[in-house]
Amino acid sequence: MAKTEKNDLFDYTEDSIKSLDWREHIRLRPGMYIGKLGDGSSPDDGIYVLIKEVIDNCIDEYTMGYGKQVDITINEKSVTIRDFGRGIPLGKVVEVVSKINTGAKYDSKVFQKSVGLNGVGTKAVNALSTYFKVTAYREGKEKTAEFERGVLTKEHKENKTTEGNGTMVTFIPDDTVFKNFHYIHEYLDSQLWNYCYLNAGLVMNFNGKKYVSKNGLLDLLQRKTNEDELRYPIIHLKGEDIEVALTHENQYGEEYYSFVNGQYTTQGGTHLAAFREAVVKTLRDFYKKDYDAADIRASICAAVSVRVQEPVFESQTKTKLGSQVVYEGGPSMKNFVGEFMSKELDNYLHRNPTVADSLKKRIEQSERERKELAGIKKLANERAKKANLHNRKLRDCRYHHNDEPSGRDKDAIMEKAKESTIFITEGDSASGSITKSRNVETQAVFSLRGKPLNCFSLTKKVVYENEEFNLLQHALNIEEGYEGLRYNNIVIATDADVDGMHIRLLMMTFFLQFFPDLVKNGHVYILETPLFRVRDKKQTFYCYDEVEKQKAIKKLGGKPEITRFKGLGEISPEEFARFIGPEMRKQPVIVEQGDHVQQLLEYYMGKNTQERQEFIIDNLRVELDLAEETAAAATEEK
Repeated sequence: MAKTEKNDLFDYTEDSIKSLDWREHIRLRPGMYIGKLGDGSSPDDGIYVLIKEVIDNCIDEYTMGYGKQVDITINEKSVTIRDFGRGIPLGKVVEVVSKINTGAKYDSKVFQKSVGLNGVGTKAVNALSTYFKVTAYREGKEKTAEFERGVLTKEHKENKTTEGNGTMVTFIPDDTVFKNFHYIHEYLDSQLWNYCYLNAGLVMNFNGKKYVSKNGLLDLLQRKTNEDELRYPIIHLKGEDIEVALTHENQYGEEYYSFVNGQYTTQGGTHLAAFREAVVKTLRDFYKKDYDAADIRASICAAVSVRVQEPVFESQTKTKLGSQVVYEGGPSMKNFVGEFMSKELDNYLHRNPTVADSLKKRIEQSERERKELAGIKKLANERAKKANLHNRKLRDCRYHHNDEPSGRDKDAIMEKAKESTIFITEGDSASGSITKSRNVETQAVFSLRGKPLNCFSLTKKVVYENEEFNLLQHALNIEEGYEGLRYNNIVIATDADVDGMHIRLLMMTFFLQFFPDLVKNGHVYILETPLFRVRDKKQTFYCYDEVEKQKAIKKLGGKPEITRFKGLGEISPEEFARFIGPEMRKQPVIVEQGDHVQQLLEYYMGKNTQERQEFIIDNLRVELDLAEETAAAATEEK
């Protein structure tokens, strides 16, 4: 037997070499094309990338001056996107969505500053959809083609039409690839607003809601900030191929929204690095003082958008720009952004001395706060270093979000890094169950002792004075900023009782108060675990609410055994493994468009106001209400 295995190992012949067609390659390695294969609970999950790939083509048409409207409809899992651009040439409808390296974007005269240049986008959507339909409307004629998982099932003949020029795509993501997926409309809402901010005048309609922006990035920052908390009015600067908006708030951290050719680069890149550097240099030169870069950028909220000819991204999902120059033979990204800022921001501050004075006061306040923290920060970090040598609170994993992989296994390591997760648990019993059942390669556990401090309205000094908070920020590697984040997913895992809910609120307050960019960039989640186990001798169902429990009882019939889990510690490690595995349910913590962090915290975590008391009384749910909901759900099921 051993001899046969050895022979097989070296049996490397012509038969070993396989050539995959475009469809097979995309389906075999979907992560290469659309990133994470999540269930929709994360904003960078593949189901949102599929929508983005289709809309990007619509935006490219708009950018070239064709079509001012895009209509998006999502009905359960079916997505339809219609633009009013030129429409795909009718003779090429099938090829454009099913042949790699087919498209107009290789001719840079047609698409000078396009988002998608590789001709893969809609092909990936096609290959990863159980149903895909494309219709091109062009000069009074239409042509339709239908596919299943990338395979052409029906090519319609050309017909006459009264529809205006453009393209309509309908697709249903493949649920064997994206298991148990669902769309979170807040993510789509944010995605569509970003398109509008970057394309002033473009109208987008999503399930009956209209999106349009007149003032570009100025509108974005007005929506993301609270006017009452701004230190000075938003500075809005525009030039050829660049637009910038910036201000300073009272919150901790730095908050950036960066874009390239209309693409939201969530991981930044060369343009954002150039912008951060340019802000520091320009303000040092203007005030003629060598301020610390951290003091200048503390509490900044900014958006920067650039247009680049044939951009180079570091991945197919285009979340990080790698281009070093704006166009071939043109200026470097660093010089392009730096020269724009040194001229336009300097001019603005000279013309607006009141703004210049307020900005200077904000920088000097940050400087004072940093110096006040210096002493306690040094002591706290020394304690943290000692604790990290044998940190009983943290059970670490092997792969981390900030890993910089290289070599032959680079892609595999990057995938593991995206999956890196830290569970923040309460007490020893809960952390014990998770620790025993976790994936040690990608899942870490941090144990809390009792209830953490309510840190609303406190200064960052408390993060260093409180040993637990200090150890947590070191475990996450976020003390010096968001860029070094060690885990892609921060999952708060508490019991589903009153104390557990309170701990959730306290931890969310900690992140929103001191590290709001973690929440705003979609890294913080709440773990959902089942409340009930319903089983008989043949089947077991885990139910997350009363409605699911009643459905399980009905399926099993008779008198099944029902267990109510009061805490995470009651769930055995063997059972727990399935709740934190590939089909883990986690609820993202989302700050909705227009919500302002300090107002939210003051309402929910501040002094017990009359307003909050009235909200609680008006929204109390008693057992009778729950019973009625369950009965209604059961009736609907019948």
